[in-house]
Formats: sequence, structure tokens, C-alpha cells
Amino acid sequence: MTTETMTTKRELPQGIGRLSTGWIAFFAAMVAVTVVGLYAYFQQLGNGLIVTGLRDLGTGGGATWGLYVAYYVYFIGVSFAGITVAALIRIFKIEKLEPVARMGELLTVVSLILGALAILADLEHPWRAIVNLFEFGRPQSPFFGTFSMVIAGYLFASLVYLYVTSRRDAARLALQPSRFQGLYRFLAAGYEDTPEQRRIDRRATFWLAIAILPLLVIAHSTVGFVFGLQVGRPGWFGSLQAPGFVVLAGVSGIGNLIMLAAIVRWATKTEKRITVDAFAWLAKLLLGLLLVYLYFTAVEILTITYQASAAEQVLSDALLKGTYAWIFWGAIVSLVAAAVLLTWKALTRRWTIAAAVAAGILVNIGAVAKRYLIVVPSQTHGQLLPYPIGSYTPNWVEFAVVFGLFSLGAIMIGVFMKVFPIVPLEEAEQ
Repeated sequence: MTTETMTTKRELPQGIGRLSTGWIAFFAAMVAVTVVGLYAYFQQLGNGLIVTGLRDLGTGGGATWGLYVAYYVYFIGVSFAGITVAALIRIFKIEKLEPVARMGELLTVVSLILGALAILADLEHPWRAIVNLFEFGRPQSPFFGTFSMVIAGYLFASLVYLYVTSRRDAARLALQPSRFQGLYRFLAAGYEDTPEQRRIDRRATFWLAIAILPLLVIAHSTVGFVFGLQVGRPGWFGSLQAPGFVVLAGVSGIGNLIMLAAIVRWATKTEKRITVDAFAWLAKLLLGLLLVYLYFTAVEILTITYQASAAEQVLSDALLKGTYAWIFWGAIVSLVAAAVLLTWKALTRRWTIAAAVAAGILVNIGAVAKRYLIVVPSQTHGQLLPYPIGSYTPNWVEFAVVFGLFSLGAIMIGVFMKVFPIVPLEEAEQ
């Protein structure tokens, strides 16, 4: 056996532990964007929210919830599909999607962390708010449910699920000498790859999936209730808010999972594992949810235009032909274009990765726009009191913080990929 062959055998799979020039450039760029975001946040922390585009409602002529809350809802939505797809794979044994299961689990954990950070960014005194949550929190409030169930319970359940489904790979990698061998032994926690142990883990992941799915629906419905139960806010109060939040969460989340799977497939050279069939499965799931959401949107448009109250009419005019019309119709065009593309692929049965990724990008453009429209217009144009119409324009501080959150998420996923297999190992891999 040659030295070259021995070296090859010692290398970890999927490029773990190896940094190319491209990876170093990627990490450097993401760190730079994150640092700019931190600088902007410290400017806000030191001077208050006055350095942002946020202003008081009514007399302040602005909006108290803006880009941060819109992206909080977006990040929480992205988290929905990741763990949902992973759970459905385990429950229904969808073999074609097994290579993307861990990506879904990781995407959920990262998105929940980013969602929590987005909420902290929206608070002028974040630590005071955390203390007050424990001292003055009301369990019957949707806000309490958002922080306790979504941020805490949902994140904990997702971490447990990711860990349980990763132990076997950790145990297998712990047998191979490498710089991460100690970490793998710690994560394996005495795991022995026996038929009995595999049977126990399969049973555990199955029942975890069964338990997580209703938790997901409840958690995302709770986020919708934060808006939908506010009776005095035109555009928010409605029975479609909670199911709409759940469905759009699935749309944006599966779209993100498709994009992540394409990137991972290219970066880790796992084309034989992550096949076109996997993207076809994800695209079909995306199409189903997207059609449901477009139906909800059509119902929403009809509701706000057919004999609306005076306050609702002001809001609908702003959305359909006023200040926010370009965002609203841009979102509709993006979502409809994705639906048309996926429907055409489904009818012709000629699924391609490029088409699935294009649809994933389009639905996320639409999802971001819709999250913004859920949050902002009902504050600037939804006044029931005799205040003038307000306005809100995010400034560089808010954009820098949001871009910093995205880059932080990219760093977390990138670091994971360089430490642990993001695609579950095959039997032949060591």
C-alpha cells in the first residue's frame, strides 16, 4: 500500500477539515458582512432605535415594527420546512430525500437562532426584555407563546432531533484518526453501531418526528396569532393569519432547502447521493403548498376589496395601488411565476435542478415581500384613530443587521460542513 493511498484513506468524507481557497474567501466575506452587522447593531444599542427607520405609531408617523420583525417571521418560517421535511422522511421512509434530511434539520436550528437574534435586534433594551419576560410574562398571550414555545421549546426539540439522527455518523467517524476524533467520540457518547442500537434509534426518531409535527403547526400558528388576534389593527385581524403563516412557512422553508441542497451538492461533490429525484420530490412539495398559499392570497384580496370598512379600504388601496403596490404585486408575480414553472415541470415530468432552484429563489423573494407587507402597512395605513397616514423606510443600520444575520447563518452552516457530514454517510463511507 502506497503512502498516497494511506493518506487518501485518512481523509474525512465530503471535504471535512479541508479548506480550499474558495472556502477561505467565502468565510472571509461572510465574516466581513457579519462584522458590519455587529457594528450597526452596536450603533443602535448605544444610541437607541432612533438610528433606525423605526418610529412611533400615530404621532410619530411611522412603524414600531419593521424590517427586524419581518425577518423574524421569515426566519421562523424557514425553520418550519427544514425539520418538517426531515420528519416526513423518517415517518414515511422517503428514501429519495434521505440525503437532504440532515440539511433540513440544520436549516431549522440555524433559522431559529437567527429568528431569536432578529427579535433581540428589534428590542432597544434586549436584556431588560428577557428579564421582564420571566417576571411579567402572561401565558395566555401569543407573545409569551412565541418566545417560550417557538424560540425555546421548538429549538430544543430540533437540536435533540439533529443530535439523535447524527450519532451513528459520529460513532463511525470516531473510529478514524483525525483532528476531530475527540469531538466525534464525545458526540457518539458510547454509541455502538449494532442492529439493536439502530432499531432503537429508528424508533426514537420516528416518535420524535410524530411529536414534532404538531408542535411545528402550533408554534407557527402562535406567531400568526400575534398578528391575527389584534382586533384593532386592520389587515391583521383575521382567521387566515395562522394557517397562512404555516403554509407560507412551508413555502419559504422548502425553497431554502432546495437552494441549500444545490449548494451542498456542488460543494461536497455528492451528485450521486443528492439526485434529481430528490429535487423533484422537494419541488412537488413546494408546488402543493404554493398553490394553497396562492388560494389564501386570492381570498385575502377578495376580502379586502369587497365592501371593506373605511380603515380596511385605506389599507387595501395602499397595497393594491398605492405606496406598497410595487412590493405587493412583485410578490404576487414571484409566487405565480414559481407556481407556473413548477406546474409546467410537473405536467411534462422533466424535473431539473435548475428549475427547482429558480422556483426556490422566486418563492423566497415573494415570501420576504409578503412578510414585510404583513408587518408594516397595517401600522402606517391601518390607523383607527384620527392620525395621518405614516411611512416607514428601513435605513442602513437595519439592512446591515439583517445582512449580518444572513452571513452569520451562512457561517454556521459552513462551519458545520467542515466539521461534520451534512449529507448522512453511506455504508461504504468512513
